[in-house]
Amino acid sequence: MAEIRQTSAVSAEDSPAVSIRNVRLGFGSNRLVLDNISFDIRQGEFLSIVGPSGCGKTTLLRLIAGLLKPSSGELAFEGKTIAGPARERAIVFQDYTNALLPWRTVSGNVALAMEKTVPDRAERDERVRKLVGKMGLSKAADQFPTQLSGGMQQRVQIARCLAQQPRIMLMDEPFGALDAITRQNLQDELMELAAEQRMTTVFITHDLEEAIYLGDRVIVLAANPGRVAESIDVDLPRPRNQLTTREDPTFLAHRHRLFGLLQDH
Repeated sequence: MAEIRQTSAVSAEDSPAVSIRNVRLGFGSNRLVLDNISFDIRQGEFLSIVGPSGCGKTTLLRLIAGLLKPSSGELAFEGKTIAGPARERAIVFQDYTNALLPWRTVSGNVALAMEKTVPDRAERDERVRKLVGKMGLSKAADQFPTQLSGGMQQRVQIARCLAQQPRIMLMDEPFGALDAITRQNLQDELMELAAEQRMTTVFITHDLEEAIYLGDRVIVLAANPGRVAESIDVDLPRPRNQLTTREDPTFLAHRHRLFGLLQDH
């Protein structure tokens, strides 16, 4: 079995995109959801987070987004305390059907993110056209969400988030409800986008193979309460391939390690 390189700390030479220090979050007096969460997210890193149901993955993502506040500890984005939501931190939800406005077309949904920041209609329309094209939705630009497949709806949500011009994309199991082929196509498109935009990405998933395939690093959360069990660098070359990467002995070794960790926790 190939050797797995593990890490518990980010290089001191990196200036982190996100810094999380001793974060705890509880609801009520007896329900501690997250306990003593501490790690950094590197600039431009694609970070996957896995863990059993109920370990607090989505809660952690919402803390980074600024949708929740910790009971104690600190979260910072590019050196500034996260005090609430901000345009530079975009979040893509799993439930794309409820994330889109059904009375707006594809272009209208994407334009929503720019209506206050890009007042010039012609400029806004041109940006929407480019984003819709980038996501392979040009032929569906005038269609409504209910006329689209699940994969196309998720592309619209990603395009709308990109319209914010975020510096970090937070993704909560965005491909979990899609069929295998659509899911793999979107995985590859997402990796290309993240590399092209040099965008930091945090990706929540239950799928161990997806976490490894996409990630530069995988963080494993243990449950009851949620805490960091391990951080593993994914030392696989890019660009990646759905067949050859998944057959690589290092990929299989990472999968074996993650599976064992989740069983233990």
